[in-house]
Amino acid sequence: MVQYIYTFNEGNKGMKSLLGGKGANLSEMTNLGLTVPPGFTLSTESCKRFNESENKLWPELKEDIDKHVKQVEENQDKKFGSIDNPLLFSVRSGAAESMPGMMDTVLNLGLNKDSVEGLAKTTANKRFAYDSYRRFIQMFADVVMGIASVHFETILEQFKSEKNVEKDTDLEASDMERLTEEYLKTYKREAGEDFPQDPYEQLYRAVEAVFASWNNERAILYREINEITELLGTAVNVQTMVFGNMGDQSGTGVMFTRDPSTGENKLYGEFLINAQGEDVVAGIRTPQSLEELNDIMPEVYSELKTTTKNLESHYHDMQDIEFTIENGKLYFLQTRTGKRTAQSAIQIANDLYKDKIITEKESIGKLTTNQLEQLMHPTFDEDGLANAETIATGLAASPGAATGEIYFTAEAVEKAVTEGKQAILVRQETSPEDLAGMVSAQGILTSRGGMTSHAAVVARGMGKCCVAGVSALTVNEVDKTVKYSGGTLTEGDIISIDGSTGKVYTGEITLSGAKFDDNYKQFMGRVDKARELTIRANADTPHDAEQSLEFGAEGIGLTRTEHMFFDEKRISAVRKMILSDTTEERVKFLEDLAVMQKDDFVGIYEMMKELPVTVRLLDPPLHEFLPADEKEKSKLADTMNLDIEELNARILQLEEINPMLGHRGVRLAVTYPEIARMQAKAIIQAAIQVKKEKGYNVQPEIMIPLVGEIKEFTLIKEEIEEVIQDELAEAGIQIDYLIGTMIEIPRATLIADQIAEEADFFSFGTNDLTQMAYGFSRDDAGTFIPEYLEKGVFEEDPFQSLDIEGVGQLVQLAVDKARKVKPDIKLGVCGEHGGDPKSIHFFNEIGLDYVSCSPYRLPIARLAAAQSEIK
Repeated sequence: MVQYIYTFNEGNKGMKSLLGGKGANLSEMTNLGLTVPPGFTLSTESCKRFNESENKLWPELKEDIDKHVKQVEENQDKKFGSIDNPLLFSVRSGAAESMPGMMDTVLNLGLNKDSVEGLAKTTANKRFAYDSYRRFIQMFADVVMGIASVHFETILEQFKSEKNVEKDTDLEASDMERLTEEYLKTYKREAGEDFPQDPYEQLYRAVEAVFASWNNERAILYREINEITELLGTAVNVQTMVFGNMGDQSGTGVMFTRDPSTGENKLYGEFLINAQGEDVVAGIRTPQSLEELNDIMPEVYSELKTTTKNLESHYHDMQDIEFTIENGKLYFLQTRTGKRTAQSAIQIANDLYKDKIITEKESIGKLTTNQLEQLMHPTFDEDGLANAETIATGLAASPGAATGEIYFTAEAVEKAVTEGKQAILVRQETSPEDLAGMVSAQGILTSRGGMTSHAAVVARGMGKCCVAGVSALTVNEVDKTVKYSGGTLTEGDIISIDGSTGKVYTGEITLSGAKFDDNYKQFMGRVDKARELTIRANADTPHDAEQSLEFGAEGIGLTRTEHMFFDEKRISAVRKMILSDTTEERVKFLEDLAVMQKDDFVGIYEMMKELPVTVRLLDPPLHEFLPADEKEKSKLADTMNLDIEELNARILQLEEINPMLGHRGVRLAVTYPEIARMQAKAIIQAAIQVKKEKGYNVQPEIMIPLVGEIKEFTLIKEEIEEVIQDELAEAGIQIDYLIGTMIEIPRATLIADQIAEEADFFSFGTNDLTQMAYGFSRDDAGTFIPEYLEKGVFEEDPFQSLDIEGVGQLVQLAVDKARKVKPDIKLGVCGEHGGDPKSIHFFNEIGLDYVSCSPYRLPIARLAAAQSEIK
């Protein structure tokens, strides 16, 4: 038989999934001997059954509730709903994951026209009794019946106005009695029924309401934002009421054992004299700082200080505690792990470790990857964000926050920045021509494109804030307008964008910047010590390589050679090469590219010294490089000595129905082997030069992309090796190099054993692997994936977090096949998933050697790898 209800002395802190965080901690504090008002917890399993039972309590559960009420009556020597010494309860939610303020609470439950008189009599405090009753009516009306609190607050304000007082504590007993009568009338008018007088009916309905609040809008949204999944529901805690509103020797408060904003090791909190807990949270009265409690009730403060620090030591973490003082006696109503800022989390983790409260491994778990990501990028000021107007939501393509004037071309952005303005580049989608504007802009906003679009990939590489695929916005680059449901923005108007949430706001929002101090370095030192997985960076230029080292890269896992040509000065050379009509013509333009490539490789090798560098051969979806603008076409035709008609004819000849599955990667090298030969020559010549000039033993790792057939790989490998051996022989020098492939086609995972016979390494390109496994165009997926997420088809975007059940199994298959024939083969990941914590955990579990991600994701990847290891 399933046990649905547990008394506080039956549980412990390890039962969070069953009793919820609050219930488990109430049990733990009870077992520790703290002054916890007794009660019982309805488990999360009972919430699950409630949701499956048409949101109704079933008869057996009601009987079990009655039995547990009787036990509390005996323990307290009180009677539930009695006119003589009545027992009252609070009814509170409590999920396994903390969701502060998201679900509902009812206090003072059990009061009716008879028990209120009993409470007044036993406490000799009629004002307190009727204050508690009117509070109960209002909360019951709000939580159980959905009656807006404003109906009751208006009456309270009228009473205070009539009495010419500012605070409800200034109202007398007779005022509270009359106020309660008005509340009862209001309840009947709004609910269409009398306020329930049967305390058991009150209790059943309150429990049902708290269970039902698991699925209210704010709770659902909170779980979505914080990625809280796979919970059964909320537990419900029924706890004996203790009263902070019994007079000047009573009060209530909320506190943290350390400052949640800074991590400073001091008690931090607020309290109110002669109040109940909701008064502090709701801001009905201005609370006092916790330090002032030492002046008012020094013995209580001393007990609070000692006990809360003991709780912190017991739980090995900073605690968020609710307490009540009833006639000078201190009671603990809740303790839980306290929410904190990223800076605070690092400070607290370091301090708890130094004080030997937690171990080195425990300290690594005190900071979430989401918190670290917040630390990495500018964020919006919380007060400014609260008052901002959201106009649309797109894809959170690159973390960070930006505010500035909107401009629709790279040139306009650059001009605005030279004039000292903050600029946001707004485009339907970006292209290589926009790079200068992207570099100058504070952030990038596009109405089209997905998480791996040009805007998204480039922005992440630069650590630039980007919101992509905002389909709710209509961007007109000619008229220079952005239309949204509430109006129209024009060039120069100010917006703010949040690349961590995908939200777009009107107006300016104040920013707070990233902070990297000694605390951060100490923490990350322990992180790096704990992990096994090597963390590399995706870096395409010497500047990218330099930034990667600053963020802790242990090598480069992906240099996209086509990205080296996104610069406006270089893209012309690539276009000439692509549009060449003969091999001779192509080789001529390749010579220009070879010089650029070699110089870049030299810069990268010098920066990385002897750390590994993986270079991917040219893999351009051709449409990304072909000119679309008539002005650009005309300019290119002149430099190639072609008339515009002939140039257009060549462009038309290269057009593809689906360029992402077209003439790119190894296919380009098979068709035009001179391209692969040029790149191999540039790669090895750069390595030779750096070894000669700097003495670094550079080990190039040359990656052939998009291989799906073993003969493709061997054909290009032979071309590359011939060039390399010729160059090494001519230089009279030895360079150790590797030739491997990017596994990004499903067929490649199926023949991974064949490929491993020839390849020195695999690097999984999980972006393309996801695209091809699902049959999704990653450039267009942004138009329908939001619907998939909203309707529950997907829990997460598979381009952001690896689909472990499907794509993950392809990766696992390839790993098993490859290691069966070559146990020491080097295996890594260089797709966007290399910076996603959940994906990293999977990669670590299946034994990959490294992951590679954008420079600004490196600390997140380092932390995720360490946390995966210690789990």
